[in-house]
Amino acid sequence: MKRAGILRPWAVLVWLLVWQIGAMALDQQILLVSPIQVLARLGELALQGSFWKAVGFSMLRITGGFLLGAIVGTVLAAFSARLRLVEELLAPLLLAIKSIPVASFIILSLILFSSRNLSILISFLMVLPVLYSGVLGGIRAMDSQMLEMAQLFRIPTLRRIRYVYLPQVLPYFQAACVSALGLCWKSGIAAEVIGMPTGSIGERLQQAKVYLDTPDLFAWTLVIVLVSLLFERFFLVVLKQAAHHLERM
Repeated sequence: MKRAGILRPWAVLVWLLVWQIGAMALDQQILLVSPIQVLARLGELALQGSFWKAVGFSMLRITGGFLLGAIVGTVLAAFSARLRLVEELLAPLLLAIKSIPVASFIILSLILFSSRNLSILISFLMVLPVLYSGVLGGIRAMDSQMLEMAQLFRIPTLRRIRYVYLPQVLPYFQAACVSALGLCWKSGIAAEVIGMPTGSIGERLQQAKVYLDTPDLFAWTLVIVLVSLLFERFFLVVLKQAAHHLERM
């Protein structure tokens, strides 16, 4: 069965060609620059130390927010699956997090917190309900006969988690991570654009907009796409390796 949504090099080249033709036809660099100009500008930025500092600044914080949201969401899902009261207590909070627009969260957070670590908080809040729902659904979809067998033979808790829970819940965790990864990067960068912490990608995007520096704006946008894709691929590879390890056990 073929995977839906897979990227083909020829399709990417077609859209790059459309972009190039559009930029040449418009002939207004302030409105639309060509992919060649964007790549050239990206090459210039990559030679600057401040470029890598900005990438590291944003990547460290957004990744930290994602990992924190994944850990807390998984732990809360485990408690909710165990205790109905915990699920009922968390339901209004998670509904509020999912319902409130990201921009509102960012503005409210700026009143209470420094903008320097704002992207950690926003990424965490966006990831939390996604991982919570995914893991909780995975726990509840587990094979009841396997659970009864583990209870009947009195398998210790740690072994039960390792050999019974993890193999069955991991696919749901992976699916939730795929949804949350893109969301956390979009929300984290949005937080930086509004909060403008010094030395971040968001600050560079805002500066490019203010000065109508379209090549910089496109170049930094391309950086965000590439970094988020690389992080997503790396994280999913790690999860797949963990899944294969569990299967071998």
